[in-house]
Amino acid sequence: MSEPQPLEPVTEDWQKALAVVAHPDDLEFGTAAAIARWTGQGKQVVYCLLTSGEAGIDGVDPAECGPLREAEQIESSRIVGVSVVEFLGQPDGTIEYGVALRRLITAAIRRHQPDIVITNNFRDTWDGDVLLNQADHISTGRATLDAVRDAANRWIFPDAGDKWDGVRQVWAAGSPNSRHGVDTTGTFEAGVRSLQAHKAYIDGLNRGFDAEEFLEGTSRPAGTQLGTKYGTRFEVVTP
Repeated sequence: MSEPQPLEPVTEDWQKALAVVAHPDDLEFGTAAAIARWTGQGKQVVYCLLTSGEAGIDGVDPAECGPLREAEQIESSRIVGVSVVEFLGQPDGTIEYGVALRRLITAAIRRHQPDIVITNNFRDTWDGDVLLNQADHISTGRATLDAVRDAANRWIFPDAGDKWDGVRQVWAAGSPNSRHGVDTTGTFEAGVRSLQAHKAYIDGLNRGFDAEEFLEGTSRPAGTQLGTKYGTRFEVVTP
């Protein structure tokens, strides 16, 4: 078996990032420790969640589940130093890629004017082979890539704010095409606590889920590729 290729560290000479993902907990399954590192450096990170995760717990009605998961996300974000969290009201489980979604994300990019945009894996699988990704993640990630370009063009969605062409890169966490990463050894525990804050969701999994064990399983291999104890992988795309 061939050795995994080393990861190139992501650039950290930026001040503001916007994280655009589909659901509460999406960032906590691996990226939150990286965000804790960056907020600890004095950077600002804003969260934009397309849905409230209202369809995410089988035993809880969506009308109750959405507000519950929003509250858990706000607490989870606080743990890693994020104070601005927006929920954009899209339907959990049935996010559709298209012009309307691009416009919504374009408006968020123009509103917050980030240097870096973070999203989740938009590839069809998690492993480049058979472990299928979820439809909302794919639609969100692909629309985010397009929205970064849209935001930089004043003639596209002119009613969605003034153009913003300051996004330097888009980072897709957990992609099977990841070639970059960041050392999260010093903030791994904050990432664990951030995931544990999604208590209702984790309880709803009903699988004896252990947040620390899960995150170790992904963070240790990434750390090995970086030459550190723990890490987070990203696919880096330049608009």
